[in-house]
This record gives sequence, C-alpha cells and structure tokens, in this order.
Amino acid sequence: MVPFLKWAGGKRWLFTPEFVERLPKFKRYIEPFLGGGAGFFALEPNSAILSDINPELIELYEVVRDHPVGLKRQIAIHQTEHSECYYYAMRSEIPDTKVQRAARMLYLNRTCWNGLYRRNLKGEFNVPIGTKNAVILDTDNFKYASQLLSRASLRNVDFEETISSAGANDLLFVDPPYTVKHNMNGFVKYNEKIFSWEDQKRLKNSLIQASNRGAIVIVTNADHESLRELYSDCFHYVSISRMSVLSGKSSGRSLTTEAIFSSLAQLPSELGANPLQR
Repeated sequence: MVPFLKWAGGKRWLFTPEFVERLPKFKRYIEPFLGGGAGFFALEPNSAILSDINPELIELYEVVRDHPVGLKRQIAIHQTEHSECYYYAMRSEIPDTKVQRAARMLYLNRTCWNGLYRRNLKGEFNVPIGTKNAVILDTDNFKYASQLLSRASLRNVDFEETISSAGANDLLFVDPPYTVKHNMNGFVKYNEKIFSWEDQKRLKNSLIQASNRGAIVIVTNADHESLRELYSDCFHYVSISRMSVLSGKSSGRSLTTEAIFSSLAQLPSELGANPLQR
C-alpha cells in the first residue's frame, strides 16, 4: 500500500515492484529508522519490528494501528479548517489526547514544506507551511494500514537496540539520516545534529554483528567517499542514480546518487536508472 506519510529522504522510489520481487525470502522485516515506512508498506510482511527514536512518529503509527477511525475523523476536521492561519495555530499547540496529537502530526506532515520534519533548539516543530492543501488523500486507507501494523512491534528506541533483535533470515532494512565525515550542505549539517559521524560508526558495527548472526542487511546512505570507506571492509556496494526531489521547485531538482551497502552478494539490477556495482 501507499505510505500515509511523506518523509524527507524516504525510499518510495527504491521499493519498486521489481525491487521487491527480487529480494530474498525472509522470516521477519526489521526497520530501525522507520520514517515513512516505505519498505514496510511495500513488502507487507507477516512479522516486523519497526522503530524510531522520534516518539511523535511512533505514537502516530500506534494510533493508525489502534484508532484508525478516530484518526480519520480528526483528519477530516483538519481538512475543513485548513488555512495558513490554522496551520501555524496547530503548529504552535500540542493536543491533550493521543489521537489528536497523531492527527496533528499527520496534518502538519501533509501541509508543511516538502514533508520535512525539523525541530528547533527548544524541541518545537518549526517547518513553514507548504503549497499543498490536501489533508485527505485518495490513497488513504487507515483501516488496511491498521491491519498491517497489527503484525508489527512498534518501538521508540535507539537503532542499536532494534538491530540487536535481528537474527538468522531476518531482513534488516536500514535508512539512517544522511551524514558524512565532511558536511556538504545544510540538510546534511542539520542531520549531523541528530545523527553524528560517531553514530554512523556505531551503526556499522551493529550491522556487522547482525550480519554475523545471519540477518540479511540492506543499508541506504549518502554516496560519499567517507561512507564508502566506512563500509568497504564489510558489505557490498551499489551506487544508484536518481532524481533528487528534496527541492520544492522543479528547477532545484537534479540527478543525484545514493549508496546501498548490503550483505547480499548480488543486489537487484533494477535499483535505479544507472546502477553501478563495485
């Protein structure tokens, strides 16, 4: 199914039907940086562990799982009330109930600039309003999303704790915030505040341990020399060419590359328009 969240850096573009078809069979799906959950909703696994360090995000997924009807009702209210004034009023307040907080997060996600999730130094969501006015989408199916999420364990924990649960024949899909040893732009510099280079090294070490336990490991990351060097002694590497969609204007979008590091000796060839395997 189509994910209900748009997440900056999300991997909808990766999980094509061709990519999904060529993945090996697995026992359980594990994702320690959940975000928009593109992999989970594309694969629709029978068993999963989904986690993220963002408590608001995990609370939203819990509400979709446990209260899909109540969430849909609250989203309809936001659609009726949506305006620039209403957006900034909602951005500045935190509702009392779990369902209302989840609906607020989804509303802000759909109407803010490019689906970006960003907090200021006070921990307040501070992304400006975007250009889209649709709060209710044609692809919304909270009832079905609830059924899928009932098969998953949702956790608000550090990635290392989640990865430590991965064992033989588990598929571990890992899409961390992109940081490199030498920052190149504002988006990467922002990520450095929440996911440091030391975290990148800690992640690599935990993935090696999971692979040694028999887990299937697939990692997406920045296609940068420092990351290629970091993973050079442990995983196979593929560079993928694709169009960048982070810019709000089409003129700001350009061809970019991302890296995939994996325990799989042969990755699917349909990873992107121009896969370059080492």
